[in-house]
Order: sequence, then C-alpha cells, then structure tokens
Amino acid sequence: MDRHSIVLRAAKPTFDEGLEFARYLDQAAEGFFRFMLGRRAAQIIATVFSQPDHDLSYQNVTFAECDNVIVGMVSGFTAEQHRRSSRQSLKEAAGRRNLRMRIVLILFAPLMRIIDSIADGDYYLQGIAVDKELRGDGVGSFLMDSFEERARASGSTRLSLDVSAKNEGARRFYERRGMAVASQWPKRLPIPGLRFYRMTKTL
Repeated sequence: MDRHSIVLRAAKPTFDEGLEFARYLDQAAEGFFRFMLGRRAAQIIATVFSQPDHDLSYQNVTFAECDNVIVGMVSGFTAEQHRRSSRQSLKEAAGRRNLRMRIVLILFAPLMRIIDSIADGDYYLQGIAVDKELRGDGVGSFLMDSFEERARASGSTRLSLDVSAKNEGARRFYERRGMAVASQWPKRLPIPGLRFYRMTKTL
C-alpha cells in the first residue's frame, strides 16, 4: 500500500472510536481484555476511552485511516503519564458486579505489575495493531514511525514495550525496528505458555 494513501490522526473521544480502539487493543493484547472483562469488554473500554488521564484514554491513541476508514492504531504513554494513571475509570465502567475482572486482576497481579516497571524516560508502547488484510503493507511501520516521533517530542530517551514470547511475528517486527530484548518475565520458575519480553530502543 502506498503510504500517501494512509492518513494518521489523533483519536477523538467518542464511543464509536472507543469501540475501534477496543478491537485493536484486544487484538494487540492477544485477547487479554476480552478474557478479563468478558463479553462486554468492547463497550467497557469504549466508555473509558473518552475520559482523560488514564492508560486507555483517547489521548494516547493514534489511528491510521485509508479512505476515511480506520485500518490500524497505536497507543502509548510516558512513564510519568502511567504513574498518574488509575484503573478506577475501568473499574467503574466494568461495574461492581464484574467479579470476573476482580478475579483476573488478583490472579494476574504479578503480570499486571510488569507495566508498572516502566523506567523514567521511557515511552511505552501499549499496543499496535493493523487490519489483517493490510498487514505487510507498511501500515505498521508508518504507525511506528509516528510513535517514535511522539516519543522524541515528549522528551523521552527510550522506547519500551512488552511482548509475549509466543508472538514471534511481533517480536521480529520490533527487532527490525531496532528494538532488542532487555529482560524477561518471569525471571525464574517459568510458567508454561506465559513468558514476556521487555524490548527497548534508545532514541
């Protein structure tokens, strides 16, 4: 695909764009948000998407469009923005009766804490995803170029992200972008099928 046919733009705080974000975010997270929030996952994420100052906010999202149709997204934030963030909006949108979310947050607490280890000066890639039929056409690279520009503009000195060890395609993509594995989780006593790599790149 010709890059000139792709337009990147900041997300708007609307429910419909929140649904698009939810779809791409869950794709990037390999189904984790659907697992955590259940069948209403997209609606819950879309609800909090329109609110500012948290990890899932529209403020952190850039969409890629082709012919005015969203075809991909990238989201991320600085370590400082993450520290100021709260899961309260997500908990409120999920509702008090969302026992599933509460159980997942407890069981996966060690995994959830990985993101809290973002180093000062890092710009963290929360997720990047492109429509399946357009993968390999350069849309992902275009989004990553934009993401790196945002990172530099924020004054960050390094990019960082976490990727599942099972997702070899994503890891190869990040390696082609100059990122390298800096650490892994868990460090000891590996959990079958559950290993993540922290990848970084100096800006």
